[in-house]
Parts: sequence; C-alpha cells; structure tokens
Amino acid sequence: MNQRLTGLALAAVCAALLPLAASAVPEGADATADGKRAGRSASVAGMHAPHSPRKAPEADRNALGVRRTSEHCGPAVASPHGIEAQSCVLTDGPDAWARTYFRNATGGGLMSVLTLMGPGGRTVRTHCAAEPGDEPAVCETPREKARGEAGEYSAIAEFARSAEVGDGPLLLRAGSNSPASGSS
Repeated sequence: MNQRLTGLALAAVCAALLPLAASAVPEGADATADGKRAGRSASVAGMHAPHSPRKAPEADRNALGVRRTSEHCGPAVASPHGIEAQSCVLTDGPDAWARTYFRNATGGGLMSVLTLMGPGGRTVRTHCAAEPGDEPAVCETPREKARGEAGEYSAIAEFARSAEVGDGPLLLRAGSNSPASGSS
C-alpha cells in the first residue's frame, strides 16, 4: 500500500510540474543551442534577412569527425545607453560567418546590422531586431565558403534605434578585431 501511495504522489507531482516546465520557454521564442535567446530576424520588422542553413547538433558533428567551430571574438563593449555586445568571426571547416552576442537594456527596440568582411572586399550583411530585455541574444550572418584564412575575416555589429522610430543615432559598434581599450 505504501508503494501505491508513493507512486500516486509521484504521478501527481509530475502532472503538476509538466505545465510549469512547458512554460519555461515562451511559445514562439527562438532559442539557440547554448540556451540564449536569439534576436528576431529583421524580416519580422519588414526587412529581408537571409536565413543560415540548419546545423547538425555539436555531438553529431563531433561523432562524424568533423572539425569543431573556432571563434575569434573582439572585446565585449557597452554603451551608456544600455546596449552591450561582442562580435565574433566563426569558422567551421570551409565555412565562415559572423555572430554577435548582445543584450539590449535600453528599454526600446533597436536594429542591429551585422557585417562579415572577408578578403577581396567580400561582405555578408544581416539585419536583426534587438528586442529589449535582460537576457542575452544572438544575431548571425549566413555561412559562406571561406576564401582565405580565418584571420583575414572581421565582423562588425552596429546598433541603432529601430526603423519604426526613425533613423536614430548609432548607439554602439562592436568589432571582432577591435582593441580592448578603444571600445566605443
């Protein structure tokens, strides 16, 4: 009888906690593999932004013997307006792309332009909506076939007021090869 009571109590606890666990990530929220929320693509704000191809999970890629992603990041910088960001160049085998990690504590929506610059003047640009919030978020450019060494690439992220508000001033620029002391 004691085992039945314990089993019944366990079932009741699981039934009560399941909805709570399901509500931990809001419906429609974008989540990344590292647990950070992703910034909405600019297409939501009326701008076209290409989507990067889906990646295999890290464990699957490592099991197949594929090289791990390498990341070269600039310093984390912050503006007095409440935006913090760090831009990185990532390489994985023959692919290169840019990523910026950011937190928008300004209280209003911002637009981010992330640019990957490569050898020969090649650039890839993506627009992301940086919604206000305390949680870190991510914006990435699409992957492209690398044309040169990883050190020949750089990434720049620029944050300004949302297009809905008008063309506002530049609030923050974060680069993958920016000097740590000269952050803006």
